[in-house]
Parts: sequence; C-alpha cells; structure tokens
Amino acid sequence: MYFTIPTLLTWARIAAIPLVVGVYFLAGVDGGTQDVLATVLFVVFALTDWADGYLARKLNQSSAFGAFLDPVADKFLVSASLLVLLHLDRVHVFVALIIIGREIAISALREWMATVGARSSVAVHMLGKLKTATQMVALPLLLWNGVLFGWFDTLWWGTALIWVASVLTLWSMVYYLRSAWADLKDREPMA
Repeated sequence: MYFTIPTLLTWARIAAIPLVVGVYFLAGVDGGTQDVLATVLFVVFALTDWADGYLARKLNQSSAFGAFLDPVADKFLVSASLLVLLHLDRVHVFVALIIIGREIAISALREWMATVGARSSVAVHMLGKLKTATQMVALPLLLWNGVLFGWFDTLWWGTALIWVASVLTLWSMVYYLRSAWADLKDREPMA
C-alpha cells in the first residue's frame, strides 16, 4: 500500500518541504511575501497530516508503510522549518537542538526497542501528541513574523509556544526513556 490516497498525501508533504525552505531563497520577493508564502505552505502541508490519518481510517487504507512514513514526514517538515527559522534568527539554537535532537533520539530508541520486541513500551503517548500540536501552532506563527488583527504579535506568541514545545519535547523524551528502561529492566537478560 505504497500509493494509497493517504500515503500519497504523506509523500506530497515530504515533496513539499523544499517549497517551504525555497520560499526564502526566491530572488525578487520581499521578506513579508516570503513569510506569508512559507506560512501558508506550512499550514497546508501540516493539514495533510490530519487528512492522511483521517482518510486512512475512513477509506480503510491504513498500512504499516503509511504508519512508518507519516511521522518521518512530520519530522522532516518540523526540522526543515526550524532550520529556516534558525537561519532567520527567529528561534534560539537550543530550541532547534532540543527538538531535532529529541526526534533523532526517540526514533533511534523506537527502532532499538522494536529489535528487542518491546516497541509498545515507546508507543506514541499523549505527551508526545501535545508536544507535536504545540510545535505545529508555534512554527507557522514564527514563519508569519508579523502582527495579525492589529494586536496579535505572532513572533512573540510563536516564541513563547516554541519554548513550551521545547519543554514538552524534553518531558516527553524523559517519559519515553523511562518507559523503555522500565520495560527492559523487567525483561530477562538476553543470551
């Protein structure tokens, strides 16, 4: 099931990442227009994350490949956006390191736990979902980098939320590491 409608949406999200990044390297486009384009692209592609999950359930097209590819696409989109924002000096380097580093560490932990037959101990938890939701709100606010409705400073709110996301990122990482450790301690030593 590599080419179902939900999986094609996920592929589209991966293929679109260069568009979000590339907007900032378009010659002759002013910074405000670049911010608007990048924000709109990010929001559209972030919504495909919801749409592919919904359609996979609705059309009964869930697959192991789709379950693998979906979080990869999310991590690529978030990481690329963070690197653009770091380049634009809109996020602190520690925020980018915490979020990207955690994604690498937890992905590796999940892979390792799968090899020892304990993948369920690091299954997605509500804390991880809250972290992702906070990131997905903070990033477009930071990309927009302006004032909405004459009073809503997106840079200020985006910065506050990305720091909250960083705390949730560390908290969820500790949760997953503790769950994995507890599961491994309960297992018999492997010969």
